Amino acid sequence: MPNDDAPSPSLPEGRFDGREAFDALLRGALSAAAQQGWKEIVFSDPDFADWPLGERATIEALQAWSASGHRLMLLAQRFDVLERGHARFVPWRRMWDHIIECRATGKAAGSEVPSAIWTPTWFVHRIDPERSRGVSGDDARARRALREAIDECWRLGRPAFPASTLGL
Repeated sequence: MPNDDAPSPSLPEGRFDGREAFDALLRGALSAAAQQGWKEIVFSDPDFADWPLGERATIEALQAWSASGHRLMLLAQRFDVLERGHARFVPWRRMWDHIIECRATGKAAGSEVPSAIWTPTWFVHRIDPERSRGVSGDDARARRALREAIDECWRLGRPAFPASTLGL
């Protein structure tokens, strides 16, 4: 049975620098999520423009994780870049709408969305998204502080990135 309370020894801790390092962390997180059956994952970024969400391997890992029915939260300032730039992700999102919640903060005051991956046992926080520099780890205090920042933006946000749009 998966244990959401135990940190994964396979996920790195410490500083990372560069886009390749961040992409590798995302791939590793998704692999661990599927293997360990994480109940919840939060993706947070102003627009997800440089995340590898459109890659076949990313979608396959998300598919393996989602098959066991969990929860994915997506927080952004806006989702238009994600919708246009990640062609494989959009249909996957439609298929798994029942486990995905999306919120956008727009340009609301205090809505500076952190660039991060949060799970109950591990996190990645891109402190400098422009250069893809940040930290990852399982430190409870850092994980809690990151979740509080995400939750505050979530509270300011509104539902966004619908699985389908209904017209009249």
